[in-house]
Amino acid sequence: MKTTFVPKALLSFFLLLSFWVSAQKSDRELILIDKDWRFSFGHLYDTKKDFGHAEGYFSYLTKTGFGDGSAAKDFDDRAWRKLDLPHDWAVEQPFSESASFSHGFKAAGKNYPEKSIGWYRKKINILESDLGKVISIKFDGVFRNSKVFFNGFYLGTEQSGYNGFEYDVTAYVNYGGENTIVVRADASMEEGWFYEGAGIYRHVYLQKTNPIYVKENGTYVTSELKNNDAEITAEVSIENKGNSKGNLEIIQTIFDASNKQITTNSEKVSAPEFYKTANFTSKLSVKNPLLWDIDTPNLYRLVTQIQQNGKIIDSYETIFGIRTIKFDPENGFFLNGKPLKLKGTNNHQDHAGIGTALPDEIQYYRIKKLKEMGSNAYRCSHHPPTPELLKACDELGMLVIDETRLMGINDYHLNDLQRMMERDRNHPSVFCWSVGNEEWNIEGGIVGERVTNVMQNFAKSIDSTRPVTVGISSGFKSGISSAVEIMGYNYLGNGDIDAHRNQFKNQPGMGTEEGSTFATRGIYFTDDAKHYQSAYDKKPRPTFYSIEEGWKFYAGRPYLAGMFIWTGFDYRGEPTPYGWPSVTSYFGMMDVCGFPKDNVFYLKSWWGKEPVLHLLPHWNWIGMEGTAIDVWAYSNCDEVELFLNKKSLGKKKMEKNGHLEWKVNYAPGTLEAVGYKNGKKVLTETQKTTAKAENIKLSLDKENVVKGNVSVVTVEVTDKNGLHVPTANDEIEFAIKGGKILGVGNGDPTSLESDKFIDNIDLVAINNFKEQKVNTAVLPQQLLNYSENEWVEAFKDRDYKKQAASYIYKGEFDLKNKSASNIVSFFYKKIGVETVVFINGNKVEPSAEDAQKYTFNTAILKEGKNTIHIAATPLQKIKDWDVMNTDPGIIQVITPAEPWKRKLFNGYAQIIIQKDENAKEVVFSASAKGLRTTTLSLK
Repeated sequence: MKTTFVPKALLSFFLLLSFWVSAQKSDRELILIDKDWRFSFGHLYDTKKDFGHAEGYFSYLTKTGFGDGSAAKDFDDRAWRKLDLPHDWAVEQPFSESASFSHGFKAAGKNYPEKSIGWYRKKINILESDLGKVISIKFDGVFRNSKVFFNGFYLGTEQSGYNGFEYDVTAYVNYGGENTIVVRADASMEEGWFYEGAGIYRHVYLQKTNPIYVKENGTYVTSELKNNDAEITAEVSIENKGNSKGNLEIIQTIFDASNKQITTNSEKVSAPEFYKTANFTSKLSVKNPLLWDIDTPNLYRLVTQIQQNGKIIDSYETIFGIRTIKFDPENGFFLNGKPLKLKGTNNHQDHAGIGTALPDEIQYYRIKKLKEMGSNAYRCSHHPPTPELLKACDELGMLVIDETRLMGINDYHLNDLQRMMERDRNHPSVFCWSVGNEEWNIEGGIVGERVTNVMQNFAKSIDSTRPVTVGISSGFKSGISSAVEIMGYNYLGNGDIDAHRNQFKNQPGMGTEEGSTFATRGIYFTDDAKHYQSAYDKKPRPTFYSIEEGWKFYAGRPYLAGMFIWTGFDYRGEPTPYGWPSVTSYFGMMDVCGFPKDNVFYLKSWWGKEPVLHLLPHWNWIGMEGTAIDVWAYSNCDEVELFLNKKSLGKKKMEKNGHLEWKVNYAPGTLEAVGYKNGKKVLTETQKTTAKAENIKLSLDKENVVKGNVSVVTVEVTDKNGLHVPTANDEIEFAIKGGKILGVGNGDPTSLESDKFIDNIDLVAINNFKEQKVNTAVLPQQLLNYSENEWVEAFKDRDYKKQAASYIYKGEFDLKNKSASNIVSFFYKKIGVETVVFINGNKVEPSAEDAQKYTFNTAILKEGKNTIHIAATPLQKIKDWDVMNTDPGIIQVITPAEPWKRKLFNGYAQIIIQKDENAKEVVFSASAKGLRTTTLSLK
């Protein structure tokens, strides 16, 4: 579009007017609706156990609005579990040897039909004043194959567990009243060969907009540097879901990080036609821009406003950064015109204790941990990430390879790629699109070349500012390798990288996966019987390379842009080189909690900027006196001298990108390393033999979590001198007030301990439901004797025009493993006007908060079969076609959770806690047999 210029004399007035306009409230609202959902398991194929869903004569696919069973608007979900999102039900399950190897042996998925379907329900109120707005529900991601209903209306199915999606519910809203959102997630099918979780594991929003509005992900901001200025191109897609016609004004305003207005632009355009979309482009200039960089991640904010008849009707914000990227086939990667070696890691999206349901704060925690290690790049392996991950990378300065899930040329594949790119293309952290990973079936042939050409050209049509790559592992010869813009080498041992480069000298390249080493944190002798791998950096197998070997290869070749290690963090699943009972990978530079393995310090030495000196192993080797121990030093010092109990064992020169080794006969005491630069002592590192554990130490990780309600607490034990005990494995029990624990972990790849300790909820059906007619409408207050010969099947062939004065109903329910600690309740569904309930002959009273809920004294219950009687005066049909409820309700059995606990693994455990919204203080305590109890207060 043509840019509108104003005379200098009017510029000040125009800027003031624009600032006033930006302060006006638009019709757009985005409301996070993560709180207070109801959840229950359904069933993969047994519709009775799936709450009778899709059993109706008319299904939700047959007639509009016929969502039935638990998809129905008025389905009674009171007995379901109450929870907040994000939620991953897979991480809550026990481990099982028969479960999926790749998904960490969690008892969920296709082999567990009773734990493969999850139902979610939430009620929301929408104001009557919202009538006339476009109302939509937005999901950042549901794993997997989700069906969504709104007030019983089927909205659609999203197969992918990684795509965000949105449904327009405007026509189905009960304005001025209650509305019901229902999600059925089917996690029986795996998309990846790694742990993926299950359920609504990302955020959900309610959005309200004017009928003329900026489409979701409807802006695209690019920049071009010219001399000391940046020319900004801001494209916007506007949709009209109303009947308004005529002129609109599009106002584009850029603000800096301090919220200072930098520049603005205004254009008059015509409104799109009904249910059509129109695209408009504006040009803006930023003088002397602050560039986005890994060390100074400067961000700007574009506010796009639509004005109609002098009123702002929509306002849409886009965060962006100004920077240049370039791949050179001779000299690697350049950021803002300066060469930058990519020091990257691959990562999956799960974390200890919480699975894939990461609070936003944990995204920052993980990216900061990687930054501490010296990493500057992150590859999303192997699927689109959650939006909050990219937000953290934007704000913290971490480059990102953004990767789609599956290669292909049809709508399923290209639509997924387009949605990912349109969602993520404004993030300055994203510097490369990946359209595939290790597609062995097509990598080396013509099909791979064709698919790559289509996907690459398709990607360029959506975003021409970033290059495209594919991670390739089955040889670097032809097929995908000969077509992809940026060659992605997966592992040195899989082909001759130098030979490929000599054949394709105009094709830039980088190591998209390298390393794949095995290491268990705190273990220094491999023990295959225990499934523990030594943490020394060794070749994992003959054709693969250690971390050091890999980095030396890539660091020594200017034409290679850098490398991405497999992986930054351990993750659930793929417990190579072992199987059960190993349940997590061994590949990470850090474990699943983010506790560093020793390789972290090798990378920190050569990836970071600060002086580093790290000594391994620990020095607690009781019973191994006189045994030769391998002692390594990771450092970027010029020289390192090693001492044992103050006796020098020699000074050694450090090779660039290398490490130092000594053989030391073990003797208790102090192992000390001294680092020298330019002949001067600059660093000292010690490993000391400790006494027995006496104290529990709790540390709050303030540096790595942004301000919020979620905190990461490190648990360890110390001896009488306050020294960390690196071999401790005490079981610690936890308690909390003013908050809740989200998950526990310790980094042990063979730990089969629970990740979560939550109340177990069983829903028990009432069976064999029968009735007898009673001639009086006066309901009994004590259970009478009723003839056994007169019981008939309840409600069968009921003549609703000739009903009895009242009825007595009888049913049975089974209680297994009855315990005095169980909480057993009956959630009654109305089958009468007035009701009296008896359990095993005892009258029970409704609860004070819900007249249709009865909580039983466990003393009147029996293990096994129990009997329920309900005396009720009948409901009457108002219209002949009224459908009467014949379901008396459900029995809910709550088994309270055990106390939260976790064993230390080599001295450490991690607890993730969340502060209650209204709590002034969180008090967290830890106790263990033989150790002093410790309390941590968070205000």
